[in-house]
Amino acid sequence: MRPPTRRRSPQTGHRPGAYVAMAAAAGLLAAGCAGGGSDAPASRRTPAPPAALLQSSAEPGPHPFTASTVLTSDSSARHRPSPRAAAGAAAAAGAPLRTVDGATPGLYGGTQSLASCDVEQQVRFLTADTAKAEAFARAAGVSRTGLAQWLRGLTPVMLRADTHVAGHGYREGDAVPYQAVLQAGTAVLVDAYGSPRVRCTDGNPLRTPAEGRLPATQRGRAWDGYRPERVIAVHPTVRTLESLILVNVVTDTWLERKVGTGGEQARKPAVPPAYDPEER
Repeated sequence: MRPPTRRRSPQTGHRPGAYVAMAAAAGLLAAGCAGGGSDAPASRRTPAPPAALLQSSAEPGPHPFTASTVLTSDSSARHRPSPRAAAGAAAAAGAPLRTVDGATPGLYGGTQSLASCDVEQQVRFLTADTAKAEAFARAAGVSRTGLAQWLRGLTPVMLRADTHVAGHGYREGDAVPYQAVLQAGTAVLVDAYGSPRVRCTDGNPLRTPAEGRLPATQRGRAWDGYRPERVIAVHPTVRTLESLILVNVVTDTWLERKVGTGGEQARKPAVPPAYDPEER
């Protein structure tokens, strides 16, 4: 088997590239057409980009959609929160983000035959409340009636790098967007394009950030080892994937997991990557 194997998607309802373009266009509309200089009226000036919330792997996000569905965690990638303020670690914030293709071997981690998230519990949490399901579906870009099936098609993994995402919290019956940096070791569900779509600690839907830069301002507390210049953003693949090449966080070896499974079919890749897991 050639890892990772890609196949053309028969679906037309989920196009990551189109989403990024629409999100970018929405950002431009939100920013307005201002920018005529410092003497422009305050109401017409381009608003500052929202601050990025730094979220450690076990910390619930703002206004969580659900309780945690995390089953496993990558203790080697988790760090204690640092007492210093996030602003003290923002020297590289605002610089272009490094983007990594969602099919990159070693981008995510996992364990043999044990999922990092309980997908069925996530389905139950989100479908039990109609208003919450509708808000989640709108934020995720899927239909409410197809939400359960969509969730079951996601793959539970763990981030292996601090990752910038567009998150959404649940407040007053609607999904409220926010920018966030998720700590390495965070349990997430990724789609067939290799993109993080759900944060399992709080059930909040995730999307690819429209901006290619980390916001210049940050809030929350940074963890030991956090460096803004090392934050990445995941770029969705053009074609859907049949499998993901993960790093087994217990044995530090390669692991191939079929997309949409929790690890019961995970195995050693027939053709492993040309580099060792610790090299990436």
